[in-house]
Amino acid sequence: MLTVWGRRTSSNVQALMWCIGELGLAYRRHDAGHRYGVIDTPAFLAMNPNGTVPVLRDGEAEPIWETGAIMRYLAGRYGDDAFWPRDAQARVQVDKWAEWAKLNVALNFTVPVFWHVVRMAPAQRDPAALAQAFKVLDPKLDIAEQRLASHAFLAGDRFTPADIQLGHVLYRYFDIEIPRPERPALRRYYEGLTGRPAYREHVMVSYEELVESI
Repeated sequence: MLTVWGRRTSSNVQALMWCIGELGLAYRRHDAGHRYGVIDTPAFLAMNPNGTVPVLRDGEAEPIWETGAIMRYLAGRYGDDAFWPRDAQARVQVDKWAEWAKLNVALNFTVPVFWHVVRMAPAQRDPAALAQAFKVLDPKLDIAEQRLASHAFLAGDRFTPADIQLGHVLYRYFDIEIPRPERPALRRYYEGLTGRPAYREHVMVSYEELVESI
């Protein structure tokens, strides 16, 4: 039994829970972070001194934090060769694209774009800041578009953790009201992800609780 600490509306928790769902693993999850608190308690800080979510404990093993590290652990322990290749050369291709998606897409979307849009009334938004955010994000999404134009999934022809690191932000990217250049391959890819039960359960989640009164 896996135990997860983290609220459903955390994008990092969503990535982890989607991974757990794809692997078909039993779990229990405790809300933590944002309005739920918990992350500043001594018990939580003993597990993760950073006070961030998600945190995972597999049975009685030492808790693990940092989403990418947790997902690599689960993929290595519970995933098959298609999801997380045993061959080092094949595996590093998956890991490369997973890290790329996290550092270049997720981080450049979540705070500078998503948070800016959902936490501010239109009249309060900073057009210059958003324009700069898109100037950084759009070239990275163009890389994804080019890659997905010739591959079914980000790391190749099979669904892997790389798709979780990219795909978990796409629900919000396509859901909020922002300018989006036409990227047919990315759209096709996203629509394919929405057909996965674990994606619908863990990623396509209302973010209403994150919206401050405006």
